[in-house]
Amino acid sequence: MWKWLHPYAKAENCYRLCGKLLPWFSIIAFSSLIVGSIWGLMFAPTDYQQGDSFRIIYLHVPAAMLSMGAYLSMAIAAFIGLVWQVRMSDMAAAAMAPIGAVFTFIALLTGAIWGKPMWGAWWVWDARLTSELILLFLYLGVIALYSAFDDQKTAAKAAGILAIVGVINLPIIHYSVEWWNTLHQGATISKFEKPSMDSSMLWPLLINVIGFGCFFGAVTLVRLRNEIIARESHRPWVRNLVK
Repeated sequence: MWKWLHPYAKAENCYRLCGKLLPWFSIIAFSSLIVGSIWGLMFAPTDYQQGDSFRIIYLHVPAAMLSMGAYLSMAIAAFIGLVWQVRMSDMAAAAMAPIGAVFTFIALLTGAIWGKPMWGAWWVWDARLTSELILLFLYLGVIALYSAFDDQKTAAKAAGILAIVGVINLPIIHYSVEWWNTLHQGATISKFEKPSMDSSMLWPLLINVIGFGCFFGAVTLVRLRNEIIARESHRPWVRNLVK
């Protein structure tokens, strides 16, 4: 079933596939972010309780969703690298880690900006906020482990184990507002049968989620290509690229 993927375990084939996919992810990301951001920030109706301050949701929610999505993707890649010894998976995990860390930082920053007028504080030790902060530390730990060893295989193994163990934090982040009495509001768009937002507010948010997701994909492809070039610089096909 998965035999069509086997050729892309080879560095050269993976590099070329990334090059083919990159324009598509970039175009979708750029167009979605432009449409979603302008629609949400300028044309969506004002919230009857929060006023215009709610508009930060169009940055905060996509960043928070991608912070978890990127971590799960990184952990899956790390798992494949550990179990099946696929070097491209290790490289992909290494490429994703800094991007996910940035998304997590954006989620925490925009959450603090949003929380100040709503809660009267930049930060509270709320279950959702604390578990999201732990996610940032997990990302930083993975990044540090990739740089802590001279041997790439050892680094990938150590970072991969931490990434896989850290997955336990993802359901804690997602269900924290249900498991504990928190200040953070409950689910907004994950209640597909009856979302908490009017469609005029919801659609630009969904478009921005798609935009953030494709942006994550595009940057991952760029970083993976760079990772391949850095690790395969001694190969003849890499030398041919710069001729």
